Formats: sequence, structure tokens, C-alpha cells
Amino acid sequence: MATPNYGYEKRQRELAKKQKKEEKLRAKTQRRPNDPQGDDQPADDQPADAAGHPEQPAG
Repeated sequence: MATPNYGYEKRQRELAKKQKKEEKLRAKTQRRPNDPQGDDQPADDQPADAAGHPEQPAG
């Protein structure tokens, strides 16, 4: 009897997860085509430190 190839199975699961994530993202962008602003970018009217990314570290 052959031994299971766990590395291959893991890679297939990872590829399936990645594909599902991309499909969800694609569906999300299709639902909101009028949104000019990406989800990963802060709004222009918010200060940089409020977004958690200060321009210069304190200290």
C-alpha cells in the first residue's frame, strides 16, 4: 500500500483556500463598483495617526 502524500494534500487545500478567497474578493468588488476607495486604504479626511500608521515614530 502506498503512503499518503501529505504535502500534496496540504498544497491542494491551500490552493482551494486561495481560490475561494479570490472569488469572494471578486464578488465583493462586483457588488461595489461605485466605491472609488479601496478597503485597505484609509480615507483622505482621516489623519495618518488615527489609521494606526504615524508618519514618524514618537521618541
